[in-house]
Amino acid sequence: MDNDSTKPIPAAPGFFASGLRIFDLSLSEMLWSRRTIFMILVVGAPVVIALCLRLLVALGAPIFEGQRVHNGTTETIRMAGPAIFGLMIWVFYLRFTVPVLGVFYGTALIADEVEDKTITYLFTRPIRRGAVLFGKYLAYLACTVFVVLPSVVLVYLLVVPLRGSLGGSFLDLVKDLGLLALGLAVYGAVFAFIGAKFKRPLLIGLIFVFGWEQAAMAFPGYLKRFTVAYYVQGLVPHAMPNDSAISLIQGIFRESPSLPASLAWLAVIMVAFITLGAWVVERREYVLEQ
Repeated sequence: MDNDSTKPIPAAPGFFASGLRIFDLSLSEMLWSRRTIFMILVVGAPVVIALCLRLLVALGAPIFEGQRVHNGTTETIRMAGPAIFGLMIWVFYLRFTVPVLGVFYGTALIADEVEDKTITYLFTRPIRRGAVLFGKYLAYLACTVFVVLPSVVLVYLLVVPLRGSLGGSFLDLVKDLGLLALGLAVYGAVFAFIGAKFKRPLLIGLIFVFGWEQAAMAFPGYLKRFTVAYYVQGLVPHAMPNDSAISLIQGIFRESPSLPASLAWLAVIMVAFITLGAWVVERREYVLEQ
């Protein structure tokens, strides 16, 4: 007689395998959530602005033009398409879109499960608790990257050819895409930890992005070293196309770390905060409000 009780219990999947299972479970839910509509609106705004710029330049409007006196004669300075694109990457994406999406998605990875009272269903699975956060973080990264980066490509195609510019190289675009993906990864890791640790993570995240980072970056000294924006800023001049007008933009980044230092510190921040977030989820008892 076959005795099923003698069969060995299957071993629980490892941390990364468990994370991939949660990733597969969470990705479709995240793509069809209300936050995705908000994300599309955020990344769609630069595309609309780029389209308006393209139409205005085609109609002969003096967009991004100025005057300078050189050798006694007045010359008209026109910012070329690659320089305008670099400026849009900094203003619309790095300074707003990337941190805002990091806040709204990263803080919700665990907080939404607690609010919806579904966290217990995830924790009853035979996987480590930390893998739940890791898998949902991977889903956040895939969701935001697949929505934000196509928006950047559209802006590139609309803006770079302006004023008959020969256009930036494909390598410049790849640098920008990599820069934005890295920014989404780092901000997402920071706010994933905040969402796992604190009771009102969205408020704390908004204060961090629009309060602490803005104030620390505005004042001289070492405070800016405790922000993500400072190290992302160190990558911007390296990702911008070569153009004489781009010096106007690069003048903003006088106090920036070197490229290797920026990459190293961003990697440390990302790994440290996603590890801390998983550690918090492993040990914290989440009390569901009735």
